[in-house]
Amino acid sequence: MKMKKILFITPPFHAGVVEVAGRWVPLSMAYLAGAARDAGLSVQIYDAMTKGVGHKEIEAKIKECKPHYVATSAITCTLPDALAIVETAKKINPNIITLLGGIHPTFMEEEIFRLTNSVDFIIKGEGEKTLTEFLKAIETGDVSAVKGLAYKKGNNIIRTLERPLMSAEELDNLPKAWDLLDWQDYNYFIIPDSRLGAIDTSRGCTKDCTFCSQRKFWRQGWRGRSPESLIKDVETLKTRHGVNVILLTDDYPTLERERWELFLDMLIERNLGIYFLMETRVEDILRDKDILPKYRKAGIIHIYVGTEATDQSTLDLFKKDVKVEDAKKALRLLNEHGIITETSMILGLPDETKESIKKTLQLAKEYNPDFCHFLAIAPWPYADIYEDLKPYIKVTDYKKYNLIDPIIKPKHMTMEDIDRAIVDCYRQFYMGKLHEIMQTSDEFKKNYLLVSMKLMMTSSFLVNKIGDLGKMPEEIVKHMAMLSADTKKQAAGNI
Repeated sequence: MKMKKILFITPPFHAGVVEVAGRWVPLSMAYLAGAARDAGLSVQIYDAMTKGVGHKEIEAKIKECKPHYVATSAITCTLPDALAIVETAKKINPNIITLLGGIHPTFMEEEIFRLTNSVDFIIKGEGEKTLTEFLKAIETGDVSAVKGLAYKKGNNIIRTLERPLMSAEELDNLPKAWDLLDWQDYNYFIIPDSRLGAIDTSRGCTKDCTFCSQRKFWRQGWRGRSPESLIKDVETLKTRHGVNVILLTDDYPTLERERWELFLDMLIERNLGIYFLMETRVEDILRDKDILPKYRKAGIIHIYVGTEATDQSTLDLFKKDVKVEDAKKALRLLNEHGIITETSMILGLPDETKESIKKTLQLAKEYNPDFCHFLAIAPWPYADIYEDLKPYIKVTDYKKYNLIDPIIKPKHMTMEDIDRAIVDCYRQFYMGKLHEIMQTSDEFKKNYLLVSMKLMMTSSFLVNKIGDLGKMPEEIVKHMAMLSADTKKQAAGNI
């Protein structure tokens, strides 16, 4: 019997800011492709987002591949493009079985089935085991026993039993179809001659942040993969695919200190020459102040720390479980250890005023991260804070739920006010950073920040969105010109 084909396609969505720094691996699709291959299918991944193609090219790819299944996933802002993919598949061949997963469909299946008739099955929650079982079961025509599905039967939505989350040991042993990715597509623009990979060290988060989409998806649980399995992934990416920069994609890799430190020790021992980018929480940086030298020695060069708020009252509203003074201390510690720091501030809550935005900008300057993003609150329709924000929502186009475009109208400001405030915060913060960067004695960090700044200032997306950040000072223009290829390579080779 001829092997059936499944084609995974990423939605061709572009928010702009994230893509200024690099082209990112669709890690979830590497996992799902591995699961589909385990089920005995012929598998392809078409990363339309990274390739910069649109729906015309996606249509051509589906016609070329002639798949039995087309699968995609969606967060809120990518949902319109994800639905367009499955609609294209059905237009080409109504017999193609379409699958949709991801955070938004997991919680919003009624909305999905109302918006389109082209989604056959929604995979809810953690998808690997569900997909494998589904692909085997559908051959018999009965998928009702497969946990974690939603589908329509007549006018009714059928929801099968909820699938339990996998154990940490099961996560360690999940197959990943790394070989199906076009690795030349994945680069971290800040590091010369880089190839960018990704691993998840854990899944989930135990915190209660009210605006977050992750905590609900992972049911407020956390499972950490073993350091041994992580090292195996790192070595595979390095030796087989030439990866020298790796993003840790999970929200909370550092929760268990003993496990985390063992992973750092293993990286130091192997000395693979890989840079790591990651996210973690303020309290873990403070907890780990005695081992921060290990972070840097292991190759961790860039850490995002969520601060998100103007003052303690807003942090409390978000249930962020962090103190302003602790956040300042954590960012200072990372800077002292030569680690690039990044954080964000959320603007546009219902009680926002011009005065509160001034305080936000001032606090961002006091935090003094290397990078700060000023984000418009996005009311995910499944987040805990949604009902509080719902009366103020003025935009229903999900494509704009991207943390850049204002969605809600505050009581005392217009949405245009918020848009202008975001632009102004970016401009003031980064123009204030330029001379500080020039005083940095760490040449690797200086070059890293200057290349990043140049990418931001020349990004067509940012220029179109927020205009010219300001004229780059002449001394910086000269320094940028002096960053020869040899200097860049030398910087990239020293961890």
